[in-house]
Amino acid sequence: MAAYRSVAVFCGSRLGVQQTFRKAAEELGAGLGRAGLRLVYGGGSTGLMGALANAALAAGGEVIGVIPEFLTRLEAAHSGVTELVITESMHARKQRMFALADAFVMFPGGLGTLDETIEVITWRQLRLHEKPIFLCDIAGFAQPILAAIEAMIAEGFAPVEARSFFEVVRSVPLLLQRLEAVLPVLPAASEGNGSERL
Repeated sequence: MAAYRSVAVFCGSRLGVQQTFRKAAEELGAGLGRAGLRLVYGGGSTGLMGALANAALAAGGEVIGVIPEFLTRLEAAHSGVTELVITESMHARKQRMFALADAFVMFPGGLGTLDETIEVITWRQLRLHEKPIFLCDIAGFAQPILAAIEAMIAEGFAPVEARSFFEVVRSVPLLLQRLEAVLPVLPAASEGNGSERL
């Protein structure tokens, strides 16, 4: 029996102004479910988070939501996920999501999404992990972030090799192909996400 491979997706608790974002989130959730890739996400029931989780569940996928306790009072936690993990803080949430994930995906979202993405890229730079990181550039959403990273490199604040810490993909189908390629099925005895040094 193969172990689950887990993908942490960072995305918005809002839908955003473009319908493309919601459609892409639903496409990603359904694709993860069909591929047998377990979704790890922020635990919300609204916005792209909710669309992503609902689509993964509808496709028969396993979904783990990770949400800090105080956010359960500010946002609606998803009551229908396979497992809902409630943490004491935002930092504990990010650590838990890191420990559960074999790969990371940035999808459109707000400041929280940006924070989560930059942190796992920074941890990669610090050699705390070697897990794949994908920036999914739906409707050009990732371009300002990429421009900021290029500016840091140009001004000498980030190494040139920073470009190799993540991969940019332009569509959900390509993202799913890449996830399948970098996350080979592991024997059940190997479950446990080897590079959990945080």
